[in-house]
Amino acid sequence: MIYKETDIEGVFILEPRVFSDARGYFMEAWKRQEFEEHIGSVDFIQDNESQSCRGVLRGLHYQKGVYSQAKLVRVIKGCVLDVAVDIRRHSPTFRQHVMVELSEDNKRQFFIPRGFAHGFLVLSDEAIFTYKVDNVYAPQAEAGICWNDPELGIAWPVDGAEVLASEKDLKQPLLKDAWLFD
Repeated sequence: MIYKETDIEGVFILEPRVFSDARGYFMEAWKRQEFEEHIGSVDFIQDNESQSCRGVLRGLHYQKGVYSQAKLVRVIKGCVLDVAVDIRRHSPTFRQHVMVELSEDNKRQFFIPRGFAHGFLVLSDEAIFTYKVDNVYAPQAEAGICWNDPELGIAWPVDGAEVLASEKDLKQPLLKDAWLFD
C-alpha cells in the first residue's frame, strides 16, 4: 500500500498494490501493522456499506464530541467524488477540504480523521461505498453541513438541481451555524 498524505495533516489517500492476471486481481485492502506505521493506531470497530445511484450526494456528515469518528472509505463498485472538510475551529487548515476520486478501477482509499465533515457524490450509474469507522453511530450526536455552502468552496461537478440528496442533507446548516470541533 502506498500512503500519500494530503495538504491537510492527517488526511491520507491510500493506493493499494494490485496484482492482476487473466483470473482477475488480488490486493490487500487493509493491514493493521502497515496502517499504524503510516497513520497511527485507529481501532476500527465497524464496517458500513451503502449503495447509491448517479447524482446521489451524501453529506457532509459527522458526529459530534466523544462520538466523532475516523473513517477509512473506498468504493468497490462504480465511482464517487469524495470530500473531507476540516471543521476543527483552531486548525491551520480549518474550512479547507480534500477531494479525491474513488473508484472500482483505481481502488484508492481515503482516510479521514476525527474532526472532519465527510461527503461524496456518485459519478457512475451505481456505486457501492464501504467504510470502516472507529466509533459507534450515535443518533443524538449526528451533525452535518450544507453540501454546497459557498464558504467551503467545494467544486462539485454537478448542477445543484441534479443532486439527489436526502431531506435531512438538504436542510443541513451552513458552516457558520454548524457545531464545530475545538
